[in-house]
Amino acid sequence: MGRSAKKLRELLAAPGVLMAPGVADGVMARIVAREGFDAVYMTGAGTAATRLGWPDIGLMTMTEMADNAGRIASASNLPTIADADTGYGGPLNVRRTVQTYEAAGVAALHMEDQNWPKRCGHLAGKTLIPAEDMEAKIRAACDARDDPNFVVIARTDAIAVEGFDKALDRAKRYEQAGADVIFVEAPTSMEELEAIPKAVKAPCLFNMALSGKTPFLSVEEIDQLGFKLAIYPNLMLMAAIPAATSALQRLKADGSVNGMANELIKFTEFFDLMGMPEVKALEEKYQVSDIARAGY
Repeated sequence: MGRSAKKLRELLAAPGVLMAPGVADGVMARIVAREGFDAVYMTGAGTAATRLGWPDIGLMTMTEMADNAGRIASASNLPTIADADTGYGGPLNVRRTVQTYEAAGVAALHMEDQNWPKRCGHLAGKTLIPAEDMEAKIRAACDARDDPNFVVIARTDAIAVEGFDKALDRAKRYEQAGADVIFVEAPTSMEELEAIPKAVKAPCLFNMALSGKTPFLSVEEIDQLGFKLAIYPNLMLMAAIPAATSALQRLKADGSVNGMANELIKFTEFFDLMGMPEVKALEEKYQVSDIARAGY
């Protein structure tokens, strides 16, 4: 894990914006790695959707989230940035959260200043904890990490609750409390986006959510604004749902996969994506008998 966190620090220090597509499982994590991205993001909303089939309204537990983040880190072998909701309690809970995520192989986590039960950052119905309580949680998070390279990201949801100016005030306070990266959630205009990286010295995270609240910007535009990290939380999941829906509708209508078989990933390509070449190499290394080896 230490190498992963160090690598993330190096990527954040390099020129340009680090792009981290969001995933909720190992399949999507492997696709991100295959397509040449340098980091991956575990989406909390996507994790709630895939694990529970429910919205991101604070139903996931810390251990469920850490377990999923660890599986994504292992499957992708990329520095993994993970949603940690509110840290799941007060400063002592936050300490355990950081230790658990770090042990799972995660390189960074972000936690927000919402009351529990939290809400997706682009949903209504959020309330905030006092800024001083969040500062204590940030200090606890920084103290709890075993590897000093582990990245603590502080998120504020204050724009929707207290307004933009208060959100910037909180961002500055969270930076002073020790956060490595600042995440101001759900800005709604270019003016707000321009102001965020100017307000703090720490690297800033841009959340390219698809709710429509935040302007849809290219990575070049995000870079010009001064952000260092861009996450795309549910891009892959939201692209996959229409594709799966279409396949099921055709199956129901035709009663056969015949008409779509050539449009799908091939069976061997699917298993190769999941690591079949590595399986074969390991079975060769450990001299598994020919009859027992995995194959096509």
